[in-house]
Amino acid sequence: MISKHIDKITGSPTMAVAAKAKNLQAQGVEVIDLSVGEPDFPTPANVKEAAIKAINANYTRYTINAGLPALRKAVADKINERYGLDYKPAEVIISSGAKHSLYNLINALVYIDDEVIIPAPYWVSYPEMVTLAHGTPVILETTAESGFKINPADLEKAITPKTKLLVLCNPSNPTGTTYTKDELLAIANIVKKTGIFVVSDEIYAELVYDGLKNTCFATLIPELRDKTILVNGVSKSHAMTGWRIGWTLAPEPIIKAMDKLQSHSTSNAASISQHAALEAVLGPQDSVHAMQIEFEKRRNYFYDALVALKMFTGVKPQGAFYLFMDVTSFYGKNYNGTIIANSIDVAMFLLNEANVAAVPGSAFGAEGFMRFSYATSMENLQKAITKISAAIAKL
Repeated sequence: MISKHIDKITGSPTMAVAAKAKNLQAQGVEVIDLSVGEPDFPTPANVKEAAIKAINANYTRYTINAGLPALRKAVADKINERYGLDYKPAEVIISSGAKHSLYNLINALVYIDDEVIIPAPYWVSYPEMVTLAHGTPVILETTAESGFKINPADLEKAITPKTKLLVLCNPSNPTGTTYTKDELLAIANIVKKTGIFVVSDEIYAELVYDGLKNTCFATLIPELRDKTILVNGVSKSHAMTGWRIGWTLAPEPIIKAMDKLQSHSTSNAASISQHAALEAVLGPQDSVHAMQIEFEKRRNYFYDALVALKMFTGVKPQGAFYLFMDVTSFYGKNYNGTIIANSIDVAMFLLNEANVAAVPGSAFGAEGFMRFSYATSMENLQKAITKISAAIAKL
C-alpha cells in the first residue's frame, strides 16, 4: 500500500525518543528530557511583539514563494555585513525551517545516482533526504580522537566522478564539533580542486564557546562562491524552533530551482513567522548573546559532571548545545536481568532507571556514543546527574 520510495527511509530517531519520554511524562513520571535540540528560552519579547503587530495589521495572507522581499534583503545584508560577502536578495530563499531549506536544496541539486558525502556522526535527516532525492549517501567516517573532524585526505579519497555534494554541519549536530578557519580551508581546497558543491549548515553559528569565532564557509576561497550553499535560520539562535523559519543563500540558479520546488509543496513560509524573523534579524541581539553565555555555563557544568561519573568519556565541544559521549563503559553490565549491549540499550537504561532521555549514537551513525542536549535549565541538568548517578549504582 505504501510507496516503496518511503519504505527506504526511517522515521527520525530523535523524535521517537522524545515521544517515549512524553508518554512517560503523561503517566506522571518526571522525565528529564535531554533528547531534543530545542532551546528552553522564550522567544525574545521584541520578536513576539513583531508577530502580534503583523497579526493586527492583517499580514495573514500568502507571501511570494521565496519569502518577504524585506526579509530576504535583511538576511543578505546581515550575512554580507558580518562576513564581507556580496549576496543579493535574489540569492536568498526563505523556507519553513532550516530542515525544509536542506530538503529543498538537496532535491534541487541531487538526482539519480548522484553521491552526497556526509561525515559521520551526522544529523539524522541528512542521509534520508539524499535517499528521498534518489541520490546515494556516502558516509565519511570520523573519529573521536580527531574531535569528529573530517580528515582532508579521507575526504579526497571519498570523492568520485559521481560526487555532487558535501554536507558540512558547523558547528555540528550531534557532536558540537566546531572547525577552525584553517581546518575549513583544508576542506575548501579539496572542494575547489574537485569541483563539487558544499552545503554548509550553519544553524548553530551563533552558539560557539571558549572565545572561538565561527567561520562562514563562503568566506574561505572567493572562487568557491558559486559552489557554496549556506543554510541558516532563527530556530536555535533566537529560540524560535516552532516558528519554522530558515533560509538558504546560494547562486541564483539554485535559488530559482528551490523556489520552483517550494511552489509545489509549502508555497511560502508562514507570513506571521516571516515578520517575526524580520525583527529577529534586524532587531537587538542581546538575547542571542545571553543565551550563548548561558549555554556555555551549562556545557561546562554538564560535561564535567558526566565525566566525573567515570562512565562517560568524550571531547568537550566548542559549539551547538550537545555533548556526544562514549558510553561503551556500560557494555556488558546488567540491570534487572538485562545485559547492556549497545547504545540503544544505554538509552533505554537511562530512560527506564534514571528517567533521563537521551539519543543513542547509532541514530547518528556512531554506535557506542550518546547525544545529550544541554538546552535545558541548569536545575534539570543537576537533577539529571543525580538520577544518572543513582542509576549507575544499580549496575
